[in-house]
Amino acid sequence: MKLWVKIIIAMFAGMAVGWTLGPQAELLYPIGEVFLKLISMIIVPLVLASMTVGITSIHDPKKLGRVGLKTLGFYLITTLISIALGLSFAYLFNVGHGIEITPLQPISEVEPMGMGQIFSNLIPTNPFASLISNHHILQVIVFAIFLGVAINFAGEKGRPLLDIMEATSEVMYSLTSIVMELSPLGVFAIMAWVAGRFDKEVLYSLAKFLSVYYIACLIQLFVVFGGMLVFVARLNPRPFFKGMWDAMTVAFGTCSSSATLPVSMQCVQEHLGVSKNISSFVMPLGSTINMAGAAIFQGMAAIFISNAYGIHLDFMTLITVVITAVLSAVGAAGIPGSGILMLSAVLASAGLPLEGVGVLFGIDRVREMISAVVNSMGDAVVAVTIAKQEGELDELQYYQAELAELEESEA
Repeated sequence: MKLWVKIIIAMFAGMAVGWTLGPQAELLYPIGEVFLKLISMIIVPLVLASMTVGITSIHDPKKLGRVGLKTLGFYLITTLISIALGLSFAYLFNVGHGIEITPLQPISEVEPMGMGQIFSNLIPTNPFASLISNHHILQVIVFAIFLGVAINFAGEKGRPLLDIMEATSEVMYSLTSIVMELSPLGVFAIMAWVAGRFDKEVLYSLAKFLSVYYIACLIQLFVVFGGMLVFVARLNPRPFFKGMWDAMTVAFGTCSSSATLPVSMQCVQEHLGVSKNISSFVMPLGSTINMAGAAIFQGMAAIFISNAYGIHLDFMTLITVVITAVLSAVGAAGIPGSGILMLSAVLASAGLPLEGVGVLFGIDRVREMISAVVNSMGDAVVAVTIAKQEGELDELQYYQAELAELEESEA
């Protein structure tokens, strides 16, 4: 039985047990708490290693040139739009409002910070101290960016450190897989606690959150990405979605943009006419640093949890959420479970309770299905757009499906 099936079964089983036991279901929460601590245990080394390795993939400034700057620019813009979309929909539909969850541990008040203080606090005075504390994830991310750039400048002498980071990254992914195998048990305990403590209001709110998230992702796909094809690439978006259908179904089924990468590259080259030169650079880079679906989720989830726990987020805290979400989207791996791990970093930066991750974990696998589609299509849209601008797009091949349909209709 696949893990996501086990998680969904555990979620419904937990609800049933929670409704049966009522408040006594809180006795099961320590099991869920252990699971949350296992997730928390992974966050810092995973962020440090994966972010550093991701930055080092941009290793040849001369080769990057104009194409590299365009790629990074498009990825940054689409990620910012994704976060804005997630935050807007969260406020528009008031996700998480009315649940009134009481945190198990008192939440320390977060002092509102000015813009200058926010950017000043990005830089760690002692990176090792930041690594020790889960409350300084943003500093860990910034340190990883500088470390990745420095490794590139060090050349071959920096290679041993890069090897260590790559090995650490792979080990953390393996550890994540091990922890995820325990997720059905953790989800069962957490959902039993939620159902027993908060009745059906929380479950209704989770269903509402998932529905709103899917709507936001569909708008990102067809309005934002479709608009990019129309207004920036000057192309009809219909052949794009037809040509990428195979990749979209693989992404939806695997919940992994990284696993979809080979299929996505094949689709953009064979169905859409993107040159191998462009696709082989833009697509792998995008699978590493471009996570639009995760960005939508992180912004929306932060508002959901703040509303659920009755915590007001001031404007400067929202700016911190946006910055953390952008940087953690860069550091997120395109594998199942990475979005919920990176959410922990966003919550920590905003002073929100980590236990809020447990409330959303039960629906995360279903959420990741559409998230992986958005991530993969974001990479493909940027590849097509840059190929068109650089004169490396075979437009006849791009429109071949449309032309074939036209010929059939005329016949």
